[in-house]
Amino acid sequence: MNRRRDAALLLVLAVLCGPAVRADEVTLSAAASLADAVTEIAHAFESVSGPPVALNFGGSSELARQIRAGAPADVFFSADSAQMDTLEKAGLVRHADRVDVLSNTLVVVVPAGAPRRLESAGDIASFGRLALADPETVPAGVYARRYLESVGLWSSLAGKVVPTLNVRAALAAVESENAPAAIVYRTDAAISKRVQVAFEVPREKGPRIVYVMAPLARAGAAARALASALVAPPAVRVYEKYGFIVLLPR
Repeated sequence: MNRRRDAALLLVLAVLCGPAVRADEVTLSAAASLADAVTEIAHAFESVSGPPVALNFGGSSELARQIRAGAPADVFFSADSAQMDTLEKAGLVRHADRVDVLSNTLVVVVPAGAPRRLESAGDIASFGRLALADPETVPAGVYARRYLESVGLWSSLAGKVVPTLNVRAALAAVESENAPAAIVYRTDAAISKRVQVAFEVPREKGPRIVYVMAPLARAGAAARALASALVAPPAVRVYEKYGFIVLLPR
């Protein structure tokens, strides 16, 4: 019954977006940590409204760079506000179209077979290496660096950091046991059977994590219909299923 209701809601949404919605391909560039949830939402959107969705996942900083360079994109779903800010300043996104959609928390993961549980944040410094999404540019790594700085650990860990292209690559480094630990989002840890959470950063003590979504300023009706679907009630249920914290008003 819920599936029928969700499909009906998405169909109504597509109709409300007007007759200009065409079957043209829509390109959605989204943070790597959103891959599972957004793929599910995009497939549901395709099934009820027609326009095929091309999905492009990666580090939000790299996706923003691609868009600024002219790469095809109709909707951008960033893991932080800073990357969306760069597109807004470039005139590629309108401020009025931006929506704060989700939040998350950080966790330290280790291989599933490792009998390791951290008693406190200070224990993170005991790892010989630590995989992070690039802490200079990629939101997950930037958030992790901010947290480590806040607890006085960054100076001792900076030289041990193994930077990766995005948060899923940091997760993969631990899954393959090429790194003994990584800091990733809680939602990333939840989808993997090859890692376990050794420490979870309390939300109130971690950085404020905000995922921001917006259609590009040049986006057509089909892209705007997709942007609307990404914040509709059926999408909210998908985000919650994958463990995201929804910021949208209820």
